[in-house]
Amino acid sequence: MKKFPSIFLIFLCVFIKAQEKQFWMVDVETNHKTLVKDSVAATKFLDSLSQNNYYLTQLTDVKKEGNITQIFFDKGKNFNQAIVKTSDEIAENAKLKKEFFTKNLDSLKKAISENFRNQGFAFNRVKAKFLGIENNVPKVEISVIKGNRRMIDGFVIKGYEKVPKRFIKNIEKEFKGKNCDDKNLIQLNQSLQNHPFILLDKPPQTLFTKDSTHVFLFLQKKKSNTFDGIIGFGNDKADKFSFNGSLNVNFRNMFNGFETVNIFWQRNPDKGQTFDLKIDIPYLFSSNIGTNVNVNIYRQDSVFANVKFLPSVYLHLSNRQKLGLRGTFETSAVMDSLYVQGKDYSKKGIGVWYDFTEPSDVELFLYKTRIRAEADYVATNYSKENNNVSQNNFYFSGERNFYISGNNYLNLKAETALMNSKNELASNELLRFGGWNSFRGFNENALLADFYYFGTAEYRYLVGNQAFFDVFGQYGELNNKSLSLKPKLYSFGLGFNFFLPIGLMSFQISNGNEFGNAVKFGDTKIHWGILSRF
Repeated sequence: MKKFPSIFLIFLCVFIKAQEKQFWMVDVETNHKTLVKDSVAATKFLDSLSQNNYYLTQLTDVKKEGNITQIFFDKGKNFNQAIVKTSDEIAENAKLKKEFFTKNLDSLKKAISENFRNQGFAFNRVKAKFLGIENNVPKVEISVIKGNRRMIDGFVIKGYEKVPKRFIKNIEKEFKGKNCDDKNLIQLNQSLQNHPFILLDKPPQTLFTKDSTHVFLFLQKKKSNTFDGIIGFGNDKADKFSFNGSLNVNFRNMFNGFETVNIFWQRNPDKGQTFDLKIDIPYLFSSNIGTNVNVNIYRQDSVFANVKFLPSVYLHLSNRQKLGLRGTFETSAVMDSLYVQGKDYSKKGIGVWYDFTEPSDVELFLYKTRIRAEADYVATNYSKENNNVSQNNFYFSGERNFYISGNNYLNLKAETALMNSKNELASNELLRFGGWNSFRGFNENALLADFYYFGTAEYRYLVGNQAFFDVFGQYGELNNKSLSLKPKLYSFGLGFNFFLPIGLMSFQISNGNEFGNAVKFGDTKIHWGILSRF
């Protein structure tokens, strides 16, 4: 007896469902049927056809049998397919014929509107006028109401407003007077993305008034001060386990002038120490001229010491390019009388340099592109020999991150340097390279040459936005005329870089040697470091 009410309710619901009215929309052209809920839904269905370019839809018949209603309709012609007639101006601007057939009138109108918008007519309207039916196809005439041309008249800074005036003037120089369109706004946005000193809170916004067009830039001051510490482990020339490392501190934009003060110290396993101080002021007196001063001191234990002073002035060619002129003043003193390979000398010279930096879209990478080129003419005086010699020095480095697919990237880097002199160079004035940020697998500044080159290929796999693995290989060659050495070198290794709350952590294992020599496990170098922003 308890089951009877449940069974009764089921049969009652089925009976009521069977008595519900049904509305079927029938396309007389294709005989396709569509079930709608009620008469209101049927009306909305017919309205939707006109919104999809079937403007001449007609209701042809209505049949009702019991609780089933069939509504027959004829969509008519699809006015999104039409013969188009255009004016000379539209045909010329959009590179179209004056009369042609299109299968998508809406897409065509959008393309024409975008074409005029890219010319600065931000509020243009594209109109289509129905001319009738020709050869059973709708024919329309396209016209454009352009409105006033909109150009970028200026910029308004919001948020971080203490940016250098020259920086804003450079943006105005590049974009002011250009068409206010999506292309230029995207280019402006990209030029400010990953800037070393500022952040964009949101993309540039445009304010249109009756007589002017201003672009609002919502800026935020970036935490750009950095502390970079590296600890290295490896064997020295005597195959003894040795500790080495470096400290690199950058104080940047502390006075809102995009200035930089860089302090670098390094100790290598062979008891050599480097101290380097760089001061960079990019906009002197609110101009596009900047200055850079570099003081470098290298001391090889108690054997000799070199001091370099490199003052420089440069011109901002753009936000990413610099062209500079610099002087070179260098002295070296040999402190160990048994060090016969070295000489006391002093140098004076003048040179030019070029620097191009393109920031990376990936926060874990320092750059997307980096190019540095230098050329110097130097006069050298060897004091004890009373000998004056001229030298030509050249340097070039280039780096590029290539996106492959997915989380895969390829980093390519090349570096070369040359000291060209008529005389035989002393050991204490030779080029020094090798180490963590140079030819990996060798001790810091352990390779001496009057000419060298090397290339690096590094595969990188990103793990989200917080870490990446890398595997690398390097090949290079050096020339040391004084020792008659011209070895071919290689190195290889792997690393892991990841973000921690205190900064970017790096870990790297590498090994390098001369071609023809077997790989030695004892030559393996291990580096651990952290880059922290504050």
